[in-house]
Amino acid sequence: MSVELGEMLVKAGIITPEQADEALTHSKEKHEKYETALVRIGAVESEDEVAKFVGKHLKIGALRLSDIELNPEVVKLIPLDIARKFKVIAISKLSRMLLVAISDPNNIYVLDAIKFITGCTVQPVISPEKAIEKAIETYYTDEGGLSEIVKGLEDDPDLEVVSADEEGPSESDLLSAIQDKPLVKLVDSILSDAIRMGASDIHLEMYEQRIRVRYRIDGDLREMAPLPFKYRAAIVSRVKIMAELDISERRLPQDGRIKLKIAGRTVDLRVSVLPTMFGEKVVMRILDPRALQVDMTKLGFREPDLKKFEKAIHLPFGIILVTGPTGSGKTTTLYSALKQINTIDVNIMTAEDPVEFNFDGINQVAVKSDIGLTFAAALRSFLRQDPDVIMVGEIRDSETAEIAIRAALTGHLVFSTLHTNDAPGSITRLMDMGLPYYLVASATKLIMAQRMMRKICQTCKEETNLTKEQVESLGVPKELLKNIRAFKSVGCSECNDSGLGGRTGIFEVMPVSPAVERLILKQASDVEIREVVQAEGMYNLRMSAVEKMKAGLVSIEEVLAVTSSSE
Repeated sequence: MSVELGEMLVKAGIITPEQADEALTHSKEKHEKYETALVRIGAVESEDEVAKFVGKHLKIGALRLSDIELNPEVVKLIPLDIARKFKVIAISKLSRMLLVAISDPNNIYVLDAIKFITGCTVQPVISPEKAIEKAIETYYTDEGGLSEIVKGLEDDPDLEVVSADEEGPSESDLLSAIQDKPLVKLVDSILSDAIRMGASDIHLEMYEQRIRVRYRIDGDLREMAPLPFKYRAAIVSRVKIMAELDISERRLPQDGRIKLKIAGRTVDLRVSVLPTMFGEKVVMRILDPRALQVDMTKLGFREPDLKKFEKAIHLPFGIILVTGPTGSGKTTTLYSALKQINTIDVNIMTAEDPVEFNFDGINQVAVKSDIGLTFAAALRSFLRQDPDVIMVGEIRDSETAEIAIRAALTGHLVFSTLHTNDAPGSITRLMDMGLPYYLVASATKLIMAQRMMRKICQTCKEETNLTKEQVESLGVPKELLKNIRAFKSVGCSECNDSGLGGRTGIFEVMPVSPAVERLILKQASDVEIREVVQAEGMYNLRMSAVEKMKAGLVSIEEVLAVTSSSE
């Protein structure tokens, strides 16, 4: 930027070529900004002069912060650590428009981050770095910012910090460190911010000289402000203590749980700690009951598919399978089914790994394979507990599969999940586990595959034209292409300019009809089963996704990314 700025100033006749070269040399030797060097050598009177020029060149305003008085409440819309790190300060707010003074208006990342944090449309004005720094020191008095918390850690003589080349603190040092108030506040802030932003996971990742913090929001990982690497052991140990894990064990993976109370509600966090090259990585899955959607009518089912699924879950016996990759919403779907049939006259038992949410009236068992309480062992015990409905978190092996199938054939309704790509493929998967095909045909009542798709923002979406190639790439029956429409989102304050607005499910619902049962008895292939069920009216995942696209809920890019034309 320095070279380009010098060339622009020379071209405008503000400085000479010799002054431009001298300032560049001076800024490199003194490690200072180019504008400061220009003032130091007498090429310009002040940095305000340069800021005014750059603002005019970029067609944005320039501002003398010393001439105006700021509103402290508006200033604090931008967190202190962001303001200090990127030399930026909020000036004024009108409706959803935020006027922001920044020293480097070319830094699009900072402007995007401010949009995300504040939920406002950002209008930048340029101001000298030193003027912004002075304003930050004048107007920020809040001691609760992340940088202030970290500063409190640095100022605390009782907190021992370990450098990268040391072996690590002792257990007594860590026990002392994790009681430190700034550290406690830092970890609490990370957890509460993630919950407030609707994140499903928190990642604390250790690299050579930094701790990267990422939240998973609407299925995507978003990077937050980094943490100082030297506090890695204390931060991880604080999380371990909260999760009741062994802080002295740093060589083996550990799993635990944290229960928090936030705004009057209880939130569980499932904690996983894994040793990596530069320290222990921590991943926390947030299990927020408020975020759990267990109303089947709101999961994203097509009306005909919802009716098929509801009919199956009210059967007196049989097995119902939900398939899909990790993170596709299988557990949520099963919970919604159990909630609907959870009545006073039904004994429901579940075996889960782990139990993610607690439900009144349902007997939930957490599987613990290390002590012999496997899915298969839990299933055997369930059959002696007079159950009506059984849910097995996942069918992982032939033993669990066989017990589940036999339970379904002896008067129990069984729910479970499989990791397969589509519904027809689940039949082959069960038989690959060694189950007799005639048992699979008799016991299986319905198989459903599902995926999660990111919805576009409904406030700023716009209809877009599809090319002939895009329409052909969808690969769906011609009747679905009638009145084909597609939408895209342009970004707005409602979605923090992300263009996204939550997620929705798509489903492939396959009841095991008499025709499908005959195909299973013939040991037919997935392809043959798919042809029959689609002739019977089954929508595959791609077809369901196209319906969501036509309704303006998802983009064509999301349809093509999440599903394939064969699904």
